[in-house]
Order: sequence, then structure tokens, then C-alpha cells
Amino acid sequence: MSAFANYAVSFTIISVLSGCLTLYLFGMNTGGPALITWGWVGVGLMTLFVGLAMAEICSAYPTSAGLYFWAHRLAPARTAAAWAWFTGWFNVLGQVAVTAGIDFGAASFLGAYLNLQFGFAVTPGRTILLFAAILVLHGLLNTFGVRIVGLLNSVSVWWHVLGVAVIVAALAITPERHQSASFVFAHFVNNTGWSSGLYVVLIGLLMAQYTFTGYDASAHMTEETHDASTAGPKGIVRSIWTSWVAGLVLLLGFTFAIQSYDAELGSATGAPPAQILLDALGATAGKLLLLVVVGAQLFCGMASVTANSRMIYAFSRDGALPFSELWHTVSPRSRTPVAAVWLASLGALVLGLPYLINVTAYAAVTSIAVIGLYIAYVIPTLLRLRKGDAFERGPWHLGRWSRAVGVVAVVWVGIITVLFMLPQVSPVTWETFNYAPVAVLVVLGFAWTWWLASARHWFLNPKHSRTLAREAGRAGKTGKTGETGKTRETGETGETGATTPPRASA
Repeated sequence: MSAFANYAVSFTIISVLSGCLTLYLFGMNTGGPALITWGWVGVGLMTLFVGLAMAEICSAYPTSAGLYFWAHRLAPARTAAAWAWFTGWFNVLGQVAVTAGIDFGAASFLGAYLNLQFGFAVTPGRTILLFAAILVLHGLLNTFGVRIVGLLNSVSVWWHVLGVAVIVAALAITPERHQSASFVFAHFVNNTGWSSGLYVVLIGLLMAQYTFTGYDASAHMTEETHDASTAGPKGIVRSIWTSWVAGLVLLLGFTFAIQSYDAELGSATGAPPAQILLDALGATAGKLLLLVVVGAQLFCGMASVTANSRMIYAFSRDGALPFSELWHTVSPRSRTPVAAVWLASLGALVLGLPYLINVTAYAAVTSIAVIGLYIAYVIPTLLRLRKGDAFERGPWHLGRWSRAVGVVAVVWVGIITVLFMLPQVSPVTWETFNYAPVAVLVVLGFAWTWWLASARHWFLNPKHSRTLAREAGRAGKTGKTGETGKTRETGETGETGATTPPRASA
């Protein structure tokens, strides 16, 4: 991949046409226009701090293992394997959840289009069927190889940029009336059932923070990118600030174009942005631009499956997932980790199934994505702060601002981790329960149990890895070269065909 293609993956996964619009309904109920606007501005700034801290570490350690590899290199030797283990598991959880959130959002908007065009009744069951079909599509696209995905991601960047420009221009010019500036920047709405406005503001930040996820994809794709030590970090930072600008323009365009807040909030399509397009632009133009939004969301989901599968592939090379031997196999035809692609798709489907019984399931999935990913994002930054001047910088770094940026990033992630585990709707019932803490605790409990029972004896253990390397060498003599992936300690050509750096245990 080129540096632009690497950036394109992260920009596509952030996807303002996906995150901003799929959670726009949540924003309309949880804070309304004021929080939709100012929440985006504030969260975007804090996310830039997180991304800058990550980018500096990515420059020092450009590898597809990404976050957990960084944690291993930055932690004290005695606890390095434990830090890497839990960082990796949080990253896997977040990656699977963000894939679920993106493709579930795409299914919701596709259902809205089908409702408008063909009278398709939008029900939870039908939404799940569309969700499953989209995951299958993305699994198939990622099965064919990295080149077609790289090409589509490059197309996706221009699709997003031109799509945002066309949609915002249409919403600015066509409607006969627009909302006032005081409505867009100051009107507060609380339909959550909670009486505390401050509480609603805090949990309402989820809309913006969920959108700013997935930019670690630039790190996971570095082994497939030219000049990785500079292209990877630049891809992370550039994807954040360009999305920040594009997202603000998009949100302002939609919010100013609202014709009837209550009518669009209760739209039969289930997607208020679709109804805003319809009411502001008319049926024909509204449907055409809704297709632009759906296309962007499909691009986004495809890129998310790509990044997710690379994380699963890298983590399983170190035996960290059940049946790891399967997940790190690479297709000899397409040179892609096909099994990891389908595990990512299946895991996302499982996370979305509670929607059949829980009306707030989508918000819970997005909360899981934010919590899982941002904990994984910030652990290496925390370890880098502890390491101090002993940290060996790569060619891209923050200079004297490194510590200040890192401290802000760590504090911010600590705050949002607590916020997004809280109940989002009152009263709390089985139908409105935020199951994000349950999902996080189940995965963390499984990882902790496996660590204590077994993994602490072998995960990233140099002695264990040398034993496996010898076994792999013997297997190679029988024609089974590279199956375990453990010979990567020598830094030789890896399974993707790219020269890969030594593993953390080397």
C-alpha cells in the first residue's frame, strides 16, 4: 500500500457519513442540536491528542500487531507479556464491536432506503438480516486480497469527501427554510428520562466519540505499507483531523436543514437523517443522496473488516486466540488471512443479535467499541509515559510536547471509559439496559482466566517461541512452512510476503 492508501483505510473506518449519521438519532434524543455540534468540536480535539500520542509510538514500532506489540515493547520486562495480552484482547473486542456498529448502521440506512423506495417495512428481524448480508459481502470482498481492498479504500476517500460536499451543498441551497443559529448551537433536548442535564451531556458525547474510532487501522496495515515508520503515524493523525473538519461541516448541514424536529425524530424509516434529506430536498434528490450515505457506510464496513482481520491475524500469530493455528493462516492465492476475515464478520454478527430484544442495543455496541478500542489505544501511551526518556523515538515524533499530549490522552480515555458504561435511558429495564459493561466484563474475565491458567507461561515467552520455531523448522522440511508463524523472530519474510520486524519476544 502507498501512504495515501494507508491513510485511506483509517479515514474510511472513521467515516463521518457512517458514525455521525448512524448515531444522529441518539444525538437528537441525548442533548439535541447543541450537543451534536459542540460535542463534536470538543471530542474531536481530545481525540487528536489520543491520535498524536499513538502516532509517535507507531513510528517507533510499525507492525501489524500494533497496540499489543507496542505495549510489550514499552512495559517493564517482568510484566510486559501481561500488558500485551490484555491490550490485545481489548483491541480485539473493540475492533469486532466497531465492525458490528458500522455494518449495523449501514443495515439501518439501507432499510430506510428500501422503506422509502419499495415500502420495505423496517423491523428488528429484517434489519438483522440486512446486517448479516452486509457482513457476508464484506467478508467476500476481503477474501479476494489486499489490492482490491486498497483500491476501494482509495475510492472511498473521494466518495466521502465529494459525498459530504454534495450533501451539505444541497442541504444549504435547496430547502426554503433553515433552522436558526441559536437552534443549531444552543438548543438542548433531553428525551432520555434522566433529570440531570449534565449527565445527559456526558453520555451524549458517545455520538462523536464513536465516530472517532478505527484510526489504529493505519498501524495494523503498516506491514503492507511503504515507508511504514512515517506513513503509519501520518495516516493516524491525518485521518483524525480531516474527519474532524468534514464531520463538523456534515453535522451543521443536517442540523440547519431540519424541517420538523419531532417528525424527523419519529420517522418511519428509523433513520432521522434519511427523513431530513427527504423533507429538505424532496423525494428524488433525498433518495439519491441517501444512496451516497449508504455507499459510504458500506465502504467503511469493508475497511473495518480489513483492519479487524489483520489484528486477529497478528494476535493469533502469538497464540493469543482460541484455535490460533486457524486464524493466522494465509490464503496462498489471495495472500490474505481469510479465516481471520470470517471470524471478524461472525463476531460482529453475534454482537448485533441482541437488537432483536433490546431497543438500545446499537448504542451498547457503539459503547463497547469505544471502551475496547480506547483502552487499547491508551495503554501503550501510559507505558510510554512511564518509560520517559528511555523511549527510543522513531522518525515521526512529538518532541518536547510528547509528555503533555500523552497525559491529556490518558486522562480523557479514563473519563470516557466510565461514561459509556453508564445507563443511557431511564428507567433501566431489560429493554433499555446498556449491556456494554457485561460484554466488556465477559471478555475481560475470559482473558484473565486464560492468562492465569495458561497464557502467562507461554505468551510472548522467548523460550516457548524458540521451541515453536524449531518445530516450525522441522515442519518446513515436510513442506509445512510458516504454519505457526513463529519463525518471525528472525525478521525474515513473513506470511504476507512483506519483510516483517522481529516479534516482541525476539
